[in-house]
Amino acid sequence: MAPRRTLDTGSDRSGHVETAPPWLQVAAGWSWRLLVLALAVGLVFVSATRIQMVLIAVFIGLVLTAVLRPVADFLAKIMPRPLATTLALLGAVAVVAGLFTYIGVSVAGQWVRLSKQFASGIGEIADWIGHSKLPIDNSKLTAQNALQQGQDWVNQNSGQIAGTVFQGFGSVIEVLTTIALAIFLSVFFITSGRNMWVWFLNELPIRMRPGWRTVGSTAWDTFSGYTRGVFMIAATNGTLASIGLALLKVPLAAPLGVFVFMATFIPLVGAPLAMVVAMVVALAANGPGTAIAVGLMIAGIGQLEGHVLQPLVMGRQVSLHPVAVALSVTAGTLLAGILGAVVAVPLVSVVWAVFSHLRHADPPTEEVGGAGLLSALTDRSDTPSPEVP
Repeated sequence: MAPRRTLDTGSDRSGHVETAPPWLQVAAGWSWRLLVLALAVGLVFVSATRIQMVLIAVFIGLVLTAVLRPVADFLAKIMPRPLATTLALLGAVAVVAGLFTYIGVSVAGQWVRLSKQFASGIGEIADWIGHSKLPIDNSKLTAQNALQQGQDWVNQNSGQIAGTVFQGFGSVIEVLTTIALAIFLSVFFITSGRNMWVWFLNELPIRMRPGWRTVGSTAWDTFSGYTRGVFMIAATNGTLASIGLALLKVPLAAPLGVFVFMATFIPLVGAPLAMVVAMVVALAANGPGTAIAVGLMIAGIGQLEGHVLQPLVMGRQVSLHPVAVALSVTAGTLLAGILGAVVAVPLVSVVWAVFSHLRHADPPTEEVGGAGLLSALTDRSDTPSPEVP
């Protein structure tokens, strides 16, 4: 038997060699490996920030592919595939452009009246708080003072605001470039994505192809299933919110419905944010009673999403615990803002699906009754119980 390797830490005065305990050797081995892994992850994140626009374009292209490929596949049965892809993309662009045009017209037609109602509602809230027993200076708590303070701030920071506008113009150019690149990529992903994947597999050594084929198929099934599922859920939430707001006679019902649709793509955070915005608009337009009704309505839509739509549409393609979803959204938001919150859950879902598919899990531990672990430790069925005198 080979001698056991130990970590030599020197010798004492008597000449005996001192060795580190086994737990310290194991900890030291894991430490340098974790440091190398952290360095590699850090390099990946630094590299990703350098090509962030390209990565965003690829992600949007994959989203468009997941949503529009079934449409293109259906149209390809009666026409050439390039024409089917073109029609699917043009239809999507037409729907999005029509929605935003309708939203712009609606906001432009109701903005003046809504802004006056909003100022009136804020003034009523300020008066109510001012006449309450809260320790607040009533003279400073008026809508006019708040508007005057806002105007003074704009006058004092006009130069900084102008610089921000020019920076925003540059950001608009980057956004348009990213969208154009995403549409360009989605055309090739929808038209010849399978051929591109087969070409990639053929470039690998033959012994590696089965593993990559499994990883690719699992990752795409999870990502496309999540994307199509969340798109259907967001469309349902936006439609129900628009109908409910219209029945409650809340102005800007359609734009708010679109906002609910977009907010649904951010798990956990999006729905409450949409609820707050819709309640503020309802409060400004129709008073606190309508605002409470809007809050109850959107809460009901959230319950419908969580207990009916999510299990029905998603199925078991995305099986993440709510704690994992919350941590993923928080980490994504801290790393990349709103975009990180949107990307975090599908990315973690894909990684977990691939890991679950490749690992060889041991049989699960059987549930024990009684006092749980204490019962399992104290239950010795093979030990005869002592006789009771």
